[in-house]
Amino acid sequence: MLPISKKLSSGELDHTLAYLYGDALDTQKQKYLALADAFEGAFGESDDAALFSAPGRSEIGGNHTDHQLGRVLAATVTLDTRAVVAPRNDSIVRIHSQGYTPLCVSLDQLAPDAAEENASEALVRGIAERFTQTGRKVGGFDAVTASDVPKGSGLSSSAAFSILVSTIFSELYNEGEISPVEQALASKYAENKHFGKPSGLMDQLACAVGGFVAIDFEQPEEPKIEKIDCDLSKLGYAICIVNCGGNHADLTHEYAAVTKEMGDVARFFGKTVLREVDEAVFYASLGQLRKGVSDRALLRAMHFFGDNARVPKQAEALKMHDIETFRRLMNESGHSSFTLLQNVCPTDASERGLALALALSERMLTGKGAWRVHGGGFAGTILALVPLGDMADYQTQMEKVFGSGCCYRFAVRPVGGVKIG
Repeated sequence: MLPISKKLSSGELDHTLAYLYGDALDTQKQKYLALADAFEGAFGESDDAALFSAPGRSEIGGNHTDHQLGRVLAATVTLDTRAVVAPRNDSIVRIHSQGYTPLCVSLDQLAPDAAEENASEALVRGIAERFTQTGRKVGGFDAVTASDVPKGSGLSSSAAFSILVSTIFSELYNEGEISPVEQALASKYAENKHFGKPSGLMDQLACAVGGFVAIDFEQPEEPKIEKIDCDLSKLGYAICIVNCGGNHADLTHEYAAVTKEMGDVARFFGKTVLREVDEAVFYASLGQLRKGVSDRALLRAMHFFGDNARVPKQAEALKMHDIETFRRLMNESGHSSFTLLQNVCPTDASERGLALALALSERMLTGKGAWRVHGGGFAGTILALVPLGDMADYQTQMEKVFGSGCCYRFAVRPVGGVKIG
């Protein structure tokens, strides 16, 4: 038995696990013990093996605002990617992720490899390259991982994996000194330059920081971060995700179009992103803008200005525990995403799962809850704020339409990527 397994069995790590997972302590202990057994089966015994975890995240406010250096409101969830990890004395990274083909990456070569686009190897190599560029140390390790963050769920399984890797590098080779912001920037670099995904910074930063967090990306290398203490259940509400199905793999062009079209508007004014554009000047220039950019781009810019202004109001409502204001603003954000941002219905007319889930949520929750598209949109998930007394019925009705297990309530996890023991 690995020494880390003995720590788990003895209860030595119970306090930390309870802090991360709440009432699911016993279940999580068994998951980590099974992961430790899998590590020993894959790599043999190790006295240096340790536990790591990085959470998924939920976008609460600010939809497609981060890549325009705007504001977002996010929260980490108790669903996470877990690992048992041991350092190596060379530059080889070996990761066995349950349900996936094992990967092996040599850190002797850190330049992007076109053959690794859209693969986990690209994330490992890209994070390592970014850390070396900024003077951090990297080195090899063996890991066995498992994830409760469903792929394509909108809870950012890729960011959870990236922050897990960056946390491992931080703890094993940098005495845990790499900050959440540095980890997030390295993860974004890996996604953009190696993986081939034009993502913003919100997913990675939310997963790295933890808890309810309001983020302002106006200065992207030094984003302003405010953690917010709020327990929605004490205010009488549950927050949940409904997975409507659909495949994100074929939607990269849809996400890229949002970034490009918002950028087209910014470039009309000689700017790079919409955060640099004066909203009043934008509206005064609509006639001229229509000659150079599409009407959809203008609508998407209108969404940005509105949602960017909503985020601090949502954050303030959470801080004041003003659930009615928060609920109203969440619905306003959802309406803006549907009608202006237009990331509910993809080009493929046969894919309308999000629209259906939103329509059903409106029917069940009008006057008492809130509902909005979640994450990148076009397919995947919606977010719902549901009165506790209505949660069982809401879940039953959504699962009748979208399948068993599609609707899951989540708790907000207080921290981001961590080494547990």
